[in-house]
Amino acid sequence: MGSTLVKVNTMEIKRTFGSDNFAGGHPDIIKSIMEANKGHVTAYGNDDYTKRAIDKFREHLGDVDVYFVFNGTAANVIGLSAMTKPFNSIICPETSHLNLHEAGAPEKYAGCKLIAIKSEDGKITSGQIKKYLNAIGDQHSSQPKVISITQATDYGTVYTLQEMKELADFAHKNNMLLHVDGARICNAAASLGVSLKEITAGIDILSFGGTKNGMLYGEAVVLFNRALTENFNFIRKQGMQLASKMRFISCQFEAMLSNNLWLKSAQNANEMAKLLAKEVEKLGIKITQKVEANMVFAILPKKIIKTLQDKSFFYVINEEIGEVRLVTSFDTKEEDIWKFVKEVKNLI
Repeated sequence: MGSTLVKVNTMEIKRTFGSDNFAGGHPDIIKSIMEANKGHVTAYGNDDYTKRAIDKFREHLGDVDVYFVFNGTAANVIGLSAMTKPFNSIICPETSHLNLHEAGAPEKYAGCKLIAIKSEDGKITSGQIKKYLNAIGDQHSSQPKVISITQATDYGTVYTLQEMKELADFAHKNNMLLHVDGARICNAAASLGVSLKEITAGIDILSFGGTKNGMLYGEAVVLFNRALTENFNFIRKQGMQLASKMRFISCQFEAMLSNNLWLKSAQNANEMAKLLAKEVEKLGIKITQKVEANMVFAILPKKIIKTLQDKSFFYVINEEIGEVRLVTSFDTKEEDIWKFVKEVKNLI
């Protein structure tokens, strides 16, 4: 009897610093999907998994309406579509995902003009926005209607509660609305040491991130301003984001919002980013942004970047000066940090 050949997967298991999107799913999230994958349930969100997930959101955030979608771009775009008319404009930081990394989707689907404001750290203030309100009432100009910010920002910085309140108050005083791209809202809350309810005070619509915090896929559009809820189910459907087997998004959110999983995952990512920044800074590496969430922006010697990327991938933000972005995740371990730091030390 001949011997049997067993094919062994020798692919190296690695954790990189490219993005928290590169990470897999948290074991508790995977377990929730396995549990949901039993039997038949009603489609399109008319199921107990979705009802329980929405209840979890209300436990954390209060009296809100929640709509699950597949990805963050969709969450932003259909949320903004409910807040605007085509003659409106949306004011956002020039560094925002909305402005730089959504392939013009907000303009195409919401039909609105984006007004991108210069930002050195990913944040904007009411003082910067004020001059754009001169167009209000001018029939020849797009009408500012929404302030859209990212929390935590695309530079890994975090708006304080006071900064959030100031923007919300400014928006509402001027008959505008506040939208928050919360792809990393959990990281922001963990950074400030506050609850999800505290960090979302004053927001009209929030894109609540799941994928970057240990889910396989799925985001939620959370409507705090109930006046915007009318017809939102049709907006989601037209936006091609109504999941037939919604239970597989819902169950992940139920797991994330149970037993403080959202917080534990975000805390680990944040702590690993701070450790990474601290250790590479000891080697003379310049950190270019405050490390307040799970991203480290640093300037590396250009001659070592390609070699480092081959060992543990990350993105280059500014090739001219060698500025890179290093992102930690819920599953980043201290050993990943020490390994990377050692490689940097050896190369410089």
